[in-house]
Amino acid sequence: MKQPFFILLLLLFTSTIFAQEVTLSGKITDGSGNAVPFATVYVKNTTKGTSANSEGGYTLNLKPGQYDVQYRALGFKQESRKVDLKANQSIDIVLKAEDYQLKEVSVRAGSEDPAYAIIRKAIKKRKTYLNEVDAYTCEVYIKGLQKLLAAPKKFLGVDVQKMARENGLDSNRRGIVYLSESQSKYSFMRPDKVHEELISSKVSGSNRAFSFNRASDMQVNFYENLQVWQGLSNRPLISPIADNALSYYKYKYAGTTIENGETINKIQVIPRSDYDPCFSGYIYILEDSWRIQGLNLYITKKANINFVDTLKVSEQFFPVSGNAWMPASLKFEFTGGLFGFKIGGYFISLYKDYDIDPKLDRKQFAEVLRITKGVNKKDSIYWEQERPIPLTDEEKTDYKKKAVLAAKRESKPYLDSLDKEHNKLSVGKLLLGGYSHRNRYDHENYNFNSLLSSVSYNTVEGLALGYGGSFTKQIDSVNNRYINIYGKMRYGFSNKLFNATGGITMPVGSAMLNLAGGSDVVDMNNREPISPFMNTAYTLLNRQNFEKLYQKQYASATISKRIYGGWQASAGAEWANRKYLSNTTDYSFFHPKRHEFTSNNPLSPNVDVPLFPENQSFKINVRTTYDFSNRYETYPTGRRYVPSKYPTIGLSFTKAVKNVFGSDVDYNLLSADISKSDIPMGFYGKTSFYVGAGKFFDAKSIYYTDYRHFSGNQVLFYQGGINKFLLLDYYRFSTGDKYLEGHLEHNFSGLVTNMIPLIRKLKLQEIININYLSTPTLKNYTELGVGFQTNVGLRVMYGTSFNNKVGGANQAIRIGANF
Repeated sequence: MKQPFFILLLLLFTSTIFAQEVTLSGKITDGSGNAVPFATVYVKNTTKGTSANSEGGYTLNLKPGQYDVQYRALGFKQESRKVDLKANQSIDIVLKAEDYQLKEVSVRAGSEDPAYAIIRKAIKKRKTYLNEVDAYTCEVYIKGLQKLLAAPKKFLGVDVQKMARENGLDSNRRGIVYLSESQSKYSFMRPDKVHEELISSKVSGSNRAFSFNRASDMQVNFYENLQVWQGLSNRPLISPIADNALSYYKYKYAGTTIENGETINKIQVIPRSDYDPCFSGYIYILEDSWRIQGLNLYITKKANINFVDTLKVSEQFFPVSGNAWMPASLKFEFTGGLFGFKIGGYFISLYKDYDIDPKLDRKQFAEVLRITKGVNKKDSIYWEQERPIPLTDEEKTDYKKKAVLAAKRESKPYLDSLDKEHNKLSVGKLLLGGYSHRNRYDHENYNFNSLLSSVSYNTVEGLALGYGGSFTKQIDSVNNRYINIYGKMRYGFSNKLFNATGGITMPVGSAMLNLAGGSDVVDMNNREPISPFMNTAYTLLNRQNFEKLYQKQYASATISKRIYGGWQASAGAEWANRKYLSNTTDYSFFHPKRHEFTSNNPLSPNVDVPLFPENQSFKINVRTTYDFSNRYETYPTGRRYVPSKYPTIGLSFTKAVKNVFGSDVDYNLLSADISKSDIPMGFYGKTSFYVGAGKFFDAKSIYYTDYRHFSGNQVLFYQGGINKFLLLDYYRFSTGDKYLEGHLEHNFSGLVTNMIPLIRKLKLQEIININYLSTPTLKNYTELGVGFQTNVGLRVMYGTSFNNKVGGANQAIRIGANF
């Protein structure tokens, strides 16, 4: 009797499972039979809904029952269907164009458009709706698609046709290059705390990758005055209902309509200037409550956006509890092109199951993102059931075709074939880019420097060859940890000195250990303010030898670790033998008037006397930093801590110990610093700063190489960074006593240049910086710099300095580039 009863129970249980949900599906078109892409479908008085795909197809999984299903798309009249769902059912919907009726208002010539009164009321209510919900949770589905619409057959010697074929594109180099889906649980708490847990992820063509989709990246709130979309625009974008929006927008009343008993005002928004960071399009405002019901906006390259020519953003809201309205869907569409390549695509997010009164703990927001193992391993059955936006035929084909490619790409024969092609040795690799030998399957990589980057020239060594390489191997695939072994040999053809160094970096528990040693010729200024390449150019072409070198034989050990959250620390010990080197050559290609080589002693440029005797040092260094934040992201391979919005403070201590391993030095150095880059200043750009101070005490025995050095600059080109000077001498003002150093830089992000015709096309960012240094021998040295920076980081600056110690005011043009 037990067996029949068990079978009956199993059948009942199985039928219950399969009866839990049924599917409502169909196609949404307009009056002409054209698909209405991404129309919103949701059940009235719930937060359950979906969206049509790009071809108007939709599916909605619901439990059997009676529902009032509403179909919406901006610009169309809403349609409703009362549905009694007992089994899978198909309903096609035709949406008619919305007829927005103009109110009977008396508009005299020169009078204000009625839209302005509505917008003023919406602006007045902006802060109310911005802070309406203190916290909420929801589920988010995000789908992203990018397509290559056109491409040349070849580009800069690269066979684009071959690459397109290998990546599943058609013979015309067109098709989907990125397709992904993700589902997340999202939590928010004011003012800016977020937590996202990725539930599932699918990327076409990869069985291992995680989707780039992030719910936090799709959070767009037009109740904020400014929309800060990093990368897309150098300047924040101004909301059509920002407090100062009337200064940037014109408005036009386009009529009203009634939907679900609510009167909706359609307002056209028009930038006053085509070149301001403003949107065009329509915004829909509810009568009486004056909140946003939806928006359909776009921005073009005229506003100096990056990467794309046009970006469209559409958002729809719906009531979720009481009077609170939350986003139902958000969609970005983009098109762009460069050098014969044309791209297009979209990202769309759907929101459901809102809880605007959740029980949340602030401590849980230390973790910003959680991605656990297996979220990218969901099978097709799972996605068919959970996917709210049905796939188009093109997308189905892309998933199937690239699944075959993914399996092939992960096989050992394929990886070996890629390695074989990559590992081919050529003269170009040896001379220019360097050579690397990869074994993808075993996660090993050998790297060798290029010959040209290994050659330099200086007056100490003459022609110098410093050739090096490294070996990297993954030793822990679970936590994505590697071991790195490296080395370098250096020979000076004029002073005939051979040097060699090497080291190893490896994980030790949760810390990283570095062991290094050998003999090398290094810069007396340990900040290395001038690159060997730039010093070589000035030495050979302009007969100016800025770089000052000495020989260092050393052995060191350093261990670094994250103590907790934003608190990091490192400790190290080094023994070194330091030997002064003299110039051994005075050759240069040219001999400009009044240009003569100086000695290798920066404090005695006309007489080559040793700056310091040969000496030994043994030093212990400890440094700790804290950024006032413990926020992190969790991946299957471990945690990644995210940048803090607060400044980072650092504290360092160096103890030089005499008579240990023959050490001749005896001093203590205590220093502290505080810094922060790219502090947002709204419409007026971003600010960065660095302040550092330090003091040597009990300095009974100290040499020049132990001094505190600074990143000065004496040539046209300089290496970028916040704590860099434009005009300071490389070596003269290093100190063995005390110092105070400060740098302040503001980037106006095109605030002025965007107003100038023709210039605006260059997308230049205005830069102003102030640099300050004070030591016992250099009082209140100050620099002022003004200039411009491009999107790729190249900058041109005019700098001037003020200080009698350096011969009065000095001024020069500087170009910031990493040579």
